[in-house]
Parts: sequence; structure tokens; C-alpha cells
Amino acid sequence: MLGIEECLTEVMAIPGALDAIMIDQTSGMAVGVGGGSRHTDVEKSAAGLSETLRATLDGLATASPTGTVRINDMIVTTDSGHHLLRPLETIFDGPLVIYVRLDLERSNLALARHRLQSLSGRLITT
Repeated sequence: MLGIEECLTEVMAIPGALDAIMIDQTSGMAVGVGGGSRHTDVEKSAAGLSETLRATLDGLATASPTGTVRINDMIVTTDSGHHLLRPLETIFDGPLVIYVRLDLERSNLALARHRLQSLSGRLITT
């Protein structure tokens, strides 16, 4: 199984990746950081990202005919970059989310999504 640091190292190897955070989805706390995240308020960012994901899930569930929904990944594009969140189903202490901020000009969003999907698959099955 990949450890958190190894996982973040692989996330940072995605072309155009600027920074990454591994977030405990239940508590909203950062459990690991990579890249430029070391220079930001990681705890505040992790809490905000966790709350954004939670609010999106709640809103989509309300709009869903079945009342439930599962997010594979969430993409937000701003004037400064792409922000990609991917919830993971892991055997760690609780549900985790990988967040990566991608450079708008140097990144390939489809490739980044594919790499995170592959990475999350390895975390689940190994």
C-alpha cells in the first residue's frame, strides 16, 4: 500500500501540479502536504475544501431522485488554475480526499484526473 507521503509524491509528479493536500474528510484536517502547500495555511485550506466537498454532496443529494450521490471527483477552474478534489475509499482511519492545484497553462486536466483515478485505485486495492 502506498503511504501518504508516497501518494503525495506521485500527485506532485502530475504535470502542472503546484501543490497537494491529503485531507481527512471527516475532520477536515490535513494529514499530509506536498509542493507549494507548505507555504500556505494548510489547515484552513483543508477545512475549507472539506466543507466545500460536503456542501456539494449535500446539494447534489437533495437534487437527486434517490437522495444519495457519490462524487468521483470535483473540478473547480479559476483564473489562476484548476483545483481537483478526489474522495478516496481507503482502509486508513477514515475517508480521505486528495486535493491538487494545477497550473492553468502547464497542466492537462484529463491526464490529472486519470492519474488521480489510478492512484486512488491503487490505494483501495493494495
